[in-house]
Amino acid sequence: MRETTKYHLAGSTTVEPLVNYWPAWSYLISPAAASLQLLNYQVRTMESYLLDPESHVKASRDPELLGGPFMDIPIERSDDVAALLASTEKKQKHNLHFAKAITDFYDVLINEARGQELDSFYRRMPYALRGFVELVYDYNNNPSMRFFEGLLYQSEYYDAGLQSLRLSQPETDSSRPFFMSTPCLPAEDQLDWAVSFDDPRVDELFKLDSEAQPLGYIREVLGLREKEETLLRRMLSDEPITLPEAWKGDEVRIRYFGHACVLVEWRGIAILTDPFIAAVPTRGGIDRLTYRDLPAKIDYALVTHNHCDHFVLETLLRLRNRIECVIVPRAAGLAHGDVSLKLMARKLGFKNVVELDALEGIPLLDGEITAIPFLGEHGDLPHGKAGYVVRAGKQKMLFAADSNCLDGLMYERVQGVMGAIQSVFIGTESVGAPLSWSYGPLLPKKPSHAVDRSRRQRGCDAERAWKILEAVGARRVYNYGMGQEPWLEHILALGLSEDSPQVRESDKLLARARERGFLAAERLFGRGEFFVEDSSEPMEWLSPAEFDSGKQNFNPAAAAMNDTTDAEDQFAF
Repeated sequence: MRETTKYHLAGSTTVEPLVNYWPAWSYLISPAAASLQLLNYQVRTMESYLLDPESHVKASRDPELLGGPFMDIPIERSDDVAALLASTEKKQKHNLHFAKAITDFYDVLINEARGQELDSFYRRMPYALRGFVELVYDYNNNPSMRFFEGLLYQSEYYDAGLQSLRLSQPETDSSRPFFMSTPCLPAEDQLDWAVSFDDPRVDELFKLDSEAQPLGYIREVLGLREKEETLLRRMLSDEPITLPEAWKGDEVRIRYFGHACVLVEWRGIAILTDPFIAAVPTRGGIDRLTYRDLPAKIDYALVTHNHCDHFVLETLLRLRNRIECVIVPRAAGLAHGDVSLKLMARKLGFKNVVELDALEGIPLLDGEITAIPFLGEHGDLPHGKAGYVVRAGKQKMLFAADSNCLDGLMYERVQGVMGAIQSVFIGTESVGAPLSWSYGPLLPKKPSHAVDRSRRQRGCDAERAWKILEAVGARRVYNYGMGQEPWLEHILALGLSEDSPQVRESDKLLARARERGFLAAERLFGRGEFFVEDSSEPMEWLSPAEFDSGKQNFNPAAAAMNDTTDAEDQFAF
């Protein structure tokens, strides 16, 4: 009998990319970074867990220790962790040897290379590194290694056979443990599909977000046996789905998907910034926009920087069949942690990837996308990053993500080149993780406590964000959620409250903007939709003395924002 029922992926189905059972992120893809992460974090964390599983479980449930190197795996599964460690040391022995060679040879360079020629050091280089690095000095005679990342992707240090996708249905947004410290051991209520991320069949799976298929076809794509059909059906739904039509209006429509993920639509063009989309847990959760709320075609996906909450493999892979072009910041490649997102995206199966440096752009019909410098948030490491100015007609919008205004003159120079930028989307992550939180495994030597705590991965506070708004001539500011949405907890582990410094800084920034007569000053959260009118009228900025003397103009929109109505009521949340 011919099968007639067709199925989509259920709205509660999460599909998580894994590398050797660990949640995939950029530092598990690029070979040098992945090898160091394996040696200095994953193996050490598994070894530590096996010495004292009870302490790990206890620490992983402590709100004060969220985001630490503690495995959230029940004690009764410690044998499974031991088996994973043993298989890891066997399957990834080349990567472990490579990471050890990197660390050891850095010690040689730092201790012995004092500005003399480096020719002789090539002869002393471990074989594991030979052919993959160039030895270099900076202009102050500090030695380093520059890795040929493209060659590394073609070597034994990159093994796509370790990649897989896991289909699951979390009950709540908080069901997923912290991604960096806890591997995803096999579970009876989950489906594991051993497939490389660049496999075209991955697109066939994710097309189920928009195009229904018979169960037999889906089972064939996944290579499942018939006895696994019952579990597969839990991941699917036969309810009809209609994706939204492309927005073709002259007004810019903004749809907010949480964190720094914003969909900009205008005259049939769809631009998605820092894609991070959440499924809806089986027990529900706060209201949100999902994959079903995106158009069938996304013209451009903009990635501001290589952090796990901005270059999100789980979302990017799921949207690969819809994204026409991925835009990423240029990586200089002088530090092994400054991985090339262009190379990585292509290795992940994206065909059209464009790398932009500062003030390089892509033309749109009566508009353009332009990259601008992005300062801060990376612990003073020289890693690729970019803010983006999207111009739609006369309207300009800056997506600054976690930029920190370390030099206000830079933004004044940008404004001098590009003109006033009316709308700014920016975070106020004013605290930031210590240097070692995500970069520790990459550092040849452990930083001192003082260095680790001072070189934080922080963005703007209220004062610095205000300097950006003032420098670019902004009239609207949209402060994004900074990880407050519950589906980011397993990534960022921030646990923010209304009394957190980041939220207090946000409140100060928005209050100041409303007092100064901004047309919009909102903290976005969860979901939102609003329109930005086509306007090029500059903001009339007053000096603090003029403002304090009462010379500010009355603005009805700002007055409405100063009403006691909740901020969320200003938009269609």
